[in-house]
Amino acid sequence: MSDLPRPIEQLEQRIGYVFKDKAVITRALSHSSFAHEMRSKGINCRDNERMEFLGDSVLSLITSEYLFSSHPEMPEGELSRVRAAAVCEKALSEFAHEIDLGDYILLGHGEDMNRGRERASILSDAFEAMLCAIHLDGGLDNVKKFLLPLVSGKIRDIIDQGSAVDYKTALQQIVQQEHGEILQYVVVGQRGPSHLPVFDVEARLNSNVIGRGSAQSKREAEQLAAKEALTLFGEGVKEPDEKA
Repeated sequence: MSDLPRPIEQLEQRIGYVFKDKAVITRALSHSSFAHEMRSKGINCRDNERMEFLGDSVLSLITSEYLFSSHPEMPEGELSRVRAAAVCEKALSEFAHEIDLGDYILLGHGEDMNRGRERASILSDAFEAMLCAIHLDGGLDNVKKFLLPLVSGKIRDIIDQGSAVDYKTALQQIVQQEHGEILQYVVVGQRGPSHLPVFDVEARLNSNVIGRGSAQSKREAEQLAAKEALTLFGEGVKEPDEKA
């Protein structure tokens, strides 16, 4: 297997944690395109997708605990909206940029040539996988030491802006008022080059289309579809720069 693009010791300095098992962070930084390329050469290699799954839960737990303890008067709905904005794909990719995480990700040749290190989806997934790696190697307290300064700063910004825009959560709260309603987000199309795809998503309520959105990530397209659906319901979610 190839070495990491940059020495892992440099990343360890950036995050303030030294891995006892270097293999765990190497796997966390192995994108599926790299793993596939290695396997095509007969080299056993696992990607970071399972670690991303656990890292997402670790991220949610730490962020939820911090919000719960630091904002005791904040209602549940606002807690959910702030958390969603603080750990969305855009926020995680910003955290990744702060530590130059893209410089350490193992990518397949094609993905690398197509500027995969700059893609928000790849960066955010690798960031979650790295959180998993720290958790597996050193426990939850070490994840908190690294993560909380980033998350707490983002939460402060969100609250200072006066609104955490999360259209999916707002729409879900409306739908839940009626029992038996089924809200789904369905990808109905993908266009553009492989390194800059555009996803077309429909928000569907009981199979009826209530909103559409298009963006370069599925998550953002879902948010835009939910935003359009809220307009259909006559509901507005205040943008961060809007005044009350």
